[in-house]
Amino acid sequence: MSTPYTVRIAEDPADREACFAVRKEVFVVEQGVPQDIEYDAYDAVAVHVLAVREDGVPLGTGRLLFGEAAAGKTGGDASVGSLGRLAVAGAARGLGVGVALVRAVEEAARARGLAAVDLHAQTHALGFYERLGYEAYGPEFPDAGIPHRAMRRVL
Repeated sequence: MSTPYTVRIAEDPADREACFAVRKEVFVVEQGVPQDIEYDAYDAVAVHVLAVREDGVPLGTGRLLFGEAAAGKTGGDASVGSLGRLAVAGAARGLGVGVALVRAVEEAARARGLAAVDLHAQTHALGFYERLGYEAYGPEFPDAGIPHRAMRRVL
């Protein structure tokens, strides 16, 4: 059974709160990431995307950093955006929500004239991103105590 949902840019405070609620469920509660590092100054300048069920229940989120905000994650290349904080609620996994969120972030990157998108993938998710055209580069590194690899997709 599929669950109808839509993905949109989180424009208003209620949408942003829904994004943060999904991130809290996935990263803070499920994965044990300390809340004080889950939310950061970049949240104020990021483009947030939100997947919501027909009845308004939030299913997933992700964010795009670009320009100066992305520089530290992309090697300073202004033509590359940074996809991050991709989270899908446990009950919504397997419905294509993650793919839809990644594609929405990529579309937001294209709309801003970016040529590529970088991300820092948890190593268990490398296959997911590879199926979407991302290629890993560089060594594995820890982030919030979880092993990650840098990945990039040219748009």
